[in-house]
Amino acid sequence: MSREKVAVLMGGRSLEREVSLASGKRVADALTSLGYKVLALDVTPELVETLRCEKPDCAYIALHGKYGEDGTIQELLEFLAIPYTGPGVTASTLAWDKSVTKYLFERAGIPTPAWITLTADAFKEMGAATALDLISDRVGGFPLVAKPSKQGSALGLTVVREPEELAEALLNALSYGDAALVEKWIDGCELAVSVLDGADGPEVLPPVEIEAKSGLFDFSAMYTRGETDYYVPARLDEKTLEKVMSLAAETHTLLGCRDVSRVDMVIGSDGQPLVLECNTSPGMTETSLLPMAAESIGMSFHDVVERLVRAALARSV
Repeated sequence: MSREKVAVLMGGRSLEREVSLASGKRVADALTSLGYKVLALDVTPELVETLRCEKPDCAYIALHGKYGEDGTIQELLEFLAIPYTGPGVTASTLAWDKSVTKYLFERAGIPTPAWITLTADAFKEMGAATALDLISDRVGGFPLVAKPSKQGSALGLTVVREPEELAEALLNALSYGDAALVEKWIDGCELAVSVLDGADGPEVLPPVEIEAKSGLFDFSAMYTRGETDYYVPARLDEKTLEKVMSLAAETHTLLGCRDVSRVDMVIGSDGQPLVLECNTSPGMTETSLLPMAAESIGMSFHDVVERLVRAALARSV
C-alpha cells in the first residue's frame, strides 16, 4: 500500500534559505525512507501551480525566516485547503514578531528581559534618534542587545556594551526589517526548549543547554560544527528544570502553537529563567536543537518527522 503524498516546502527567498534547504532535504530523505511519496519543492513563483497540479495530502513546512514563519505560507496553504505541519496562521504571525510576543509574555506573567521597540518610522517621521540616551535606563543598563523584531537565526543581532555603540547596532537591526528590539542582555545559561503536541497536551522535550565558544550564539555559532557545545539534558537542578519546562509549555499554549515549537530562554545570575522568544519552525539540520532534544529521549529524527506529518494529515479528515 503506497503512503500519502507529502510536499516538503523549503528554500524560498528568505535570508535563511540555505538552512531551510538543509532542513528540507533531511526531512524529504526521512519521509522517502518511511515510504511516503515526497515532493521536494523549493518555494518559487510556480509553487501554487505545482501544488494545485500535484494535490499533495499535506505539506511539511521546512521553511525558515520570512514567508515561512510569519504566517505567509500558512495562510496560502489554508486558502489552497492543504493541511500543513506546525503552528497555524495566528500563532505563526504572533511568534514571528518578537516585540508582540514580549507584550503577550508581560501580560501573561511570563518572565522576559526588559525591552523597548523602535520602528524605522519612529526614527524617520518622529525623531526617535534624539531619545537614544533614554534606552539604557528603560531596560536596566548596559550591556544591551539590539536585534530585528522580525527575523530568525540571530541575524542582525548585536551586543551593545557602550552607549556610543547603540546607534550603529540599531541601524544594523533596522537593515533587516522595519522594527528593532532593544533588550537587556542577560549573560547566563542559554537554553532551547522544544515542545511537541501530545495526546494530553504539550510534551516538553529535555532542554538543550547552549555554550557558544565565542560567547555569542549567533548565526555562525548555530550552523558551524564545533563552534558550540551542547548539553542534553541541560545541567540544571531539578527545581529550575521544572520551572523551565513549565514556562516552555505555557509559552507554547499562550501563542496558540500546535504540533511543534521551540522556546528560547536564558537563566540569569539570580537563577530565574527568562523567555526570549518562540520559534514556530525549528531547524531540522544536522546541528539543529529539536532533533538533538528528541534523540536524547530515544526519539529518532524519523520519529519526529512522521509525528508532525501524521498530525497534519489528521487535520485533513
